[in-house]
Amino acid sequence: MKKKIIAGLLAAMMLFTAGCGGAGTSSADTAAGGGSAEEAAAVENASGSAEAAAESSGEVPTIIWWNVGSLPTNADAWEEEVNKYLESEIGVRVDYRAIPWGDWPTKHNTIINSGEYFDIMFVDVGLYNQFASMGAFADLTDLLPTAAPKLQEFIPEEIWQGVTTRDGIFAVPTYKDCARTSFFVFDKQYIDKYNIDYESIDTMEELDSYFRTIKAGEGDSYYPLQMTTALCWNGLFENYDTLGGSLDAVGVRLDDEDYQVVCTLEQPDIQENLNWLHTWYMDGITNPDANVQTETNRQRPFFKAVGWPGAVASWAISEGVDEYVATKVFGPSYTTESIQGSLNCISANSEHKEAALKLLEFVNTDHKARDMFAYGIEGENFEYVEDNVVRLLDDVFSAISTYSQASFFTMSTVEGNQKDQYEEIKEQNEAATSTALLGFTLNMEPIMDELAACRTVWSKYSNDLTTGASDPNEVIPQIIKEMKSVGLDTVMEEAQRQVDEFLGK
Repeated sequence: MKKKIIAGLLAAMMLFTAGCGGAGTSSADTAAGGGSAEEAAAVENASGSAEAAAESSGEVPTIIWWNVGSLPTNADAWEEEVNKYLESEIGVRVDYRAIPWGDWPTKHNTIINSGEYFDIMFVDVGLYNQFASMGAFADLTDLLPTAAPKLQEFIPEEIWQGVTTRDGIFAVPTYKDCARTSFFVFDKQYIDKYNIDYESIDTMEELDSYFRTIKAGEGDSYYPLQMTTALCWNGLFENYDTLGGSLDAVGVRLDDEDYQVVCTLEQPDIQENLNWLHTWYMDGITNPDANVQTETNRQRPFFKAVGWPGAVASWAISEGVDEYVATKVFGPSYTTESIQGSLNCISANSEHKEAALKLLEFVNTDHKARDMFAYGIEGENFEYVEDNVVRLLDDVFSAISTYSQASFFTMSTVEGNQKDQYEEIKEQNEAATSTALLGFTLNMEPIMDELAACRTVWSKYSNDLTTGASDPNEVIPQIIKEMKSVGLDTVMEEAQRQVDEFLGK
């Protein structure tokens, strides 16, 4: 059993540590081991007893919550203010910790594999399915109705469906722009300067003319498309459901009514888009260090982003641009992956599962708490200028990740942004289509080794390929050859079997 646990953890590390995309988290050592049902029950019972004992003694539990991003410079003072409010309202305190984006791909593995204690951790697609199946996260299915009924009612059923595995619910999804909708985003100064009809640009082919016009006008040292290893081309595989397997090379096309699992790299649309990226890289449209650059430049003249129409105001503020305009190019569409883009899981080893869930319920549903987590200390970091609108007094909280904390819909908007943007997001969610695979999560256990090996192959090539630095006509055959040698066909066959079973075929 011990060897099996260690092997599973090592495979998980290989599966989730590289590439332009996912990374995430889980729980502590024993819980992540995928032990027997009896062992899991023992952990649950022990932690439940500890929580009950703490409550009976009158002790106020402190919830260790790991998130992504950076802590504010006044973190101690902020946490003290937050805890005064939390303790008075729900009888808990929080020890809020953050992993910088650059450290995220490895830090979560260190926490998991070292057995470091925590109560809540932010995760995203891939990590959730993998570590939940290994026993790292607490099953919330029976706890939600009793400990957090308001939270259960607040989040729509479709979104809960997107995090429900065959074994239960192991995460609280973030109720936000869960229906994936993608936009081409343009700096309006260049649209006006070169008289561009941006609303007619909704394909990469149409972008080509736009990029070349700007490049010719702004000069050789100007790059209309600026990317980094962390910000490659957004949504390259968005027309495919990659089944939560954390391997972009395998998926089902969203409009395929036969639900055939395919190698996405072999599909004409993906190959065409990768060829455009390579053309732009070779022609100086893209910055030449895109495949090695880790720091993101602000004031980008163009990018592709997931959001909603009113998000252009937020993007302009964060990028330091006077005004952005945008064209919708995809969605809205509910997929398991779009819903699992922001989740908070409770450790199976947590001694305060109920208190942790109450904390998540409160931060998601209480307006004051939500604003404190997003913007800091009222009067010091922000102030209210009208109902549900705040003015930021400094940039102390600019690096904190709000999307990974809790719902948008209880959070005030920032002055200068569209006031009704969150209502706009709700309407976008309500207009979303759902695929028949919503709620499907790939059981990785039978193909853990093959997935990890394929992911390792993909990580060798992904930065160069998705920034355009490498020629897809040369690299894709090599990637597929290497993946097939380590089990790609096995992964696809097992994925197809599970998809068919899910659909009742």
